[in-house]
Amino acid sequence: MEPEEYIAILNADGSPTGKNCLKSEIHKKGYYHNTAHVWLYNDNAEILLAQRSATKVIYPLLWDISVAGHVDAGETIAQAAIRETWEEIGLEITEQQLLKIGVYDCFQSYPNGIVDNEFHHTFIAKITCSINDLTLDPKEVQQVKFVSIPEFLELLSNSANNSHFVQSNTAYYLEVIKAIENQMTNSNA
Repeated sequence: MEPEEYIAILNADGSPTGKNCLKSEIHKKGYYHNTAHVWLYNDNAEILLAQRSATKVIYPLLWDISVAGHVDAGETIAQAAIRETWEEIGLEITEQQLLKIGVYDCFQSYPNGIVDNEFHHTFIAKITCSINDLTLDPKEVQQVKFVSIPEFLELLSNSANNSHFVQSNTAYYLEVIKAIENQMTNSNA
């Protein structure tokens, strides 16, 4: 069994407290903490979506971010993004590929007692690999697929009844799509 990770505890404004706790406690106690989100896209303006593993406690089998995970104590946000991308889908990315688009507060409580007080440090990154080049961690990711931006928007508009996406995150998803569209436009100019 792997040793459990320690996560840095933050104040409600996102500043460090200087304290850490075990990952298993961070959601039980509702401590504020950082996560890294990485949205991957390709030359065809297709976004890589990951289906959350059936064993996930929160939102099992929903389609969501390409890669997401907690930032370990002592780790930079970018290091966490790179590590999580490797661990979850077996893809090596560099810090130069990561474009940070913002930090989004996500403070939610769930019926199972989990209190999720996270700051999502969100990156987009252009990749050139195919689905077949990826190695999925079955504990994290059930499957992956590329969707075009029009498909993404269609799935999002029907998220109440199609098992895609966390409906309450719609504004966040739209910001991610806009950032990818802007990056595609700027890099093709």
